[in-house]
Formats: sequence, C-alpha cells, structure tokens
Amino acid sequence: MSDHEKKRPFQTGRGKPFERTGRRGPKPAWRERERPADGPAILYGWHTVTLALANPKRRIRKLLLTENAARRLDEEDIATRITPDIVRPAEIDRLLGPDTVHQGLYAEADPLPSPDIDTLAPEGIVLVLDQITDPHNVGAILRSAAAFAVKAIVTTARHSPEATGVLAKSASGALELVPLVTVQNLARALSQLNERGFLTVGLDSAGTEDLATIALRKPLALVLGAEGKGLRQLTRETCSHLARLDMPGSIKSLNVSNAAVLALYVGASRLGLMG
Repeated sequence: MSDHEKKRPFQTGRGKPFERTGRRGPKPAWRERERPADGPAILYGWHTVTLALANPKRRIRKLLLTENAARRLDEEDIATRITPDIVRPAEIDRLLGPDTVHQGLYAEADPLPSPDIDTLAPEGIVLVLDQITDPHNVGAILRSAAAFAVKAIVTTARHSPEATGVLAKSASGALELVPLVTVQNLARALSQLNERGFLTVGLDSAGTEDLATIALRKPLALVLGAEGKGLRQLTRETCSHLARLDMPGSIKSLNVSNAAVLALYVGASRLGLMG
C-alpha cells in the first residue's frame, strides 16, 4: 500500500483528528425519489450543511466530508458537532449523482419539526404556498424569504416537496432560518390567519388590484399558487384580496420564485421593513 493510500489523520483546530475511514460509503446510490417520507433529510453543499451544523434544532445523523471541505471547516472554525467520515469526492458523487454540486459536504439529518400555525406571531410577513411542487422553486422561495426576514412559510402536507435534497440545496441554508409550517388544509389555515389579524393577499395574474396600490399592513400573508394552475378556487375565496403584479413588458407572468421575490420586495418596502 502506498503512502497515499494509507489511512491518515486530518488534524483540526478543535484537537480531534478527522480520519479517513477507508470504507466505500453506503452501497446503493441515493436518489431523492426513492427516499421514504419518514426518512432522513439529505443535505449537501457548503451553505446548506454549514447552516445545518450551526442550527441547534437540527440533529445531524451522518456527516461525510472531503479533505478539502474538512480543512475549510477547520479554517473557518465551524464545529461539526459529530465526528465526520472523511471520504473522496467520488464517494459523495455515488450518493448524489456525478452532476450534483455538493462542494465536498453531505449530511443526513432529522427533519426539522413543523411549528403549529397557531404559534406564529402576528407580525411581519409570512408566505403561503398553494401546492407548489417543484423543489427548485420552493428552495428559491425559501432563500428569498430568508433574505427578506419572512417569519414563516406555510405549505401543504400533500402536493409539496419534501424539505430535503434539491429543495435544501436550492434554499442554500434557508431551511435553518425560515420555519416551514405544514398544514393539512390550506383554506382552513388561511382562515386561521385571517382570524388572527393577518391581511391575506393572493397573487393572481387576473387579480383585480395591483399589489403596489393595495393598502398593505402588518401582519401580512402573501399567497402564491403553482405555475400554470395558479391559486385554487377555495384558496382564492379565502384570501382577503387578490392582487396582480403589474409589469411594463410584453410578458406579464413570472416564474413563481421570481414572483415571490418581487412580491416580497413590494411588501417589505410598503411596510417599512427594508431598513
């Protein structure tokens, strides 16, 4: 065995060596579509994993790092909380697929608990997602929500992606920053928000009002529907207002994640939350 192939410790600033395990990782390659609903959350990528490591509410079950990633964690003084396995990049590729950008970090963790909608403080802005199923879109919405200090995202237990894999990577760590409230019945949840003083505004291209002209107030709930289908009828009927996003160009509709960030900018600006 060459010196390169031998196990060798990787010293960290916290006094514990990371050791190459020599094992080849789990036998089957992980695929998100095969993950059972009650399985672990799969997290990968620098921001996704490091923010999970920093979140005391997130229980990390397994952590795989390449030597470069372990060295960077040590240089930035980021504690791992559990002893990681140091592996070659190909081992993480085997789990996620060769085209996945994992930056040398892979974790399996317990899903974060879903707060009850009744525990949401009536303040600031919340987002409500009506059966948005694309994990890239939901992840991008989460990232924008974190940027605008959104208090929570409300989504349905069914017809919504699991908070793992592609969604977590697209959110770039925002899963650890924005509570994800899962409800069984969205119309009932909107009614609860109405009763608790939230102004519920559904975004719809056929809305009778321009979001920029509505008298917005806190607490505000912005409701977004899936691309193509938009808001469901009962969702539309439960919102206090239906509003559109007026734009000067020829194309009048936006990708839902882009619509979300534009609506958040309008809402946060109007509510004095931008400074």
